[in-house]
Amino acid sequence: MNRNFYYVMAGLVLGVALGTLSYYSLPDKATAAEVAKYMSMISSIFLKLIKMIIGPLVLSTLIVGIGHMGDASTVGRVGAKTMAWFICASIISLLLGLLMANLIQPGAGIVIADQGNTANLSTKAFSLENFIDHLVPTSLFKALAEGEILQIVVFSLFAGVAVMALGERGKPLLALADDVAHMMLNITGYVMTLAPIAVCASVAAVITKSGPGILLNFAKFLGGFYLTLALLWAVLLIAGFITIGPRMGELVKRMREPFLLAFPTASSEASYPKILEQLQRFGVSKRIASFVLPLGYSFNLDGTMAYTTFATLFIAQAYGIDMPITTQLVMAATLMITSKGVAGVPRASLVVILATLTQFGIPEAGLLLILGIDQFLDMGRSATNVIGNSLAAAAVAKFEGDLGPADETVTAGAPAPAHA
Repeated sequence: MNRNFYYVMAGLVLGVALGTLSYYSLPDKATAAEVAKYMSMISSIFLKLIKMIIGPLVLSTLIVGIGHMGDASTVGRVGAKTMAWFICASIISLLLGLLMANLIQPGAGIVIADQGNTANLSTKAFSLENFIDHLVPTSLFKALAEGEILQIVVFSLFAGVAVMALGERGKPLLALADDVAHMMLNITGYVMTLAPIAVCASVAAVITKSGPGILLNFAKFLGGFYLTLALLWAVLLIAGFITIGPRMGELVKRMREPFLLAFPTASSEASYPKILEQLQRFGVSKRIASFVLPLGYSFNLDGTMAYTTFATLFIAQAYGIDMPITTQLVMAATLMITSKGVAGVPRASLVVILATLTQFGIPEAGLLLILGIDQFLDMGRSATNVIGNSLAAAAVAKFEGDLGPADETVTAGAPAPAHA
């Protein structure tokens, strides 16, 4: 577990102590609200820094992810089967997150904002006409300047396919996008060093205004999400037994080491070499493993999918925003698109959730409700991503007739995936 995790935990504890002290020592609620507002100024700076990286991050990582698919002959049949699996897995994960958030209601009982300005936000933003019209950018630079995440994704899709079609001529452009992606990865790391301060300020502000009893809701949120992950693991195991038969048990055993590596580090990318090695020892050909696994890091993040819908609904519930089922389904479809291409980036889920909050009229400050415990949540979803990606590679190999017997002599030789 990295050092920043302990700093964030220290900030969380300090924020709880500071908020509790302020809540009981300040003379009235009006004064407490005023103090909380000044505390929130610190965390709002952190929010702006996160928003600063959204556009370039999605643009560069998604271009790299698509560009690394290979030429048209490679994408072909294997690519179609791979993407079909990814889409099905993502849809199941997103819907499971929605279902559990609606059943558990983890954000119910938290009152942190005025309710008067929420009623008219959903109907205007979610008409099909407005959604489609807003989807296509008139200018990339305008989309980047205004942080229009969906428009950036649309341009990135065209750009990634175009770079791939250029072949050798496109390699310098792909390398440039890869360099930009690594630069944004570094910037994200710099921004996240401020997380302990932002956590302290945000938690202190919430408790100062609402009291320490609000912490019970975080426990409910954490437990509810891990219950969601447990159900998702069960679904993946069932899908594995249906697809590759009894060998699913062997695959699970082989993925224990990558799983245990991803969980404490909260990074599924850190376990990539071990996953690739174990897949090839399991019998997945190098051709399939080296193609499916890197794509999975951009397009098949099952744990992250479930988290984005669960967490977004939690924030909406905390602000008392009623989201009809049709709105929730549109939100899930939006998350299906906006979440692609940001794997390997620390706290990428927070970036995706923040963009979604903005589009659906949910206060951006709600992101700070989950920031303090996000490391615990990231551990679970990163480990889940290991299970989902390894199963996807094995399933595609099975579909292609390329799943052979176990071979303990195999060593991983494919390059690690780009930060996509």
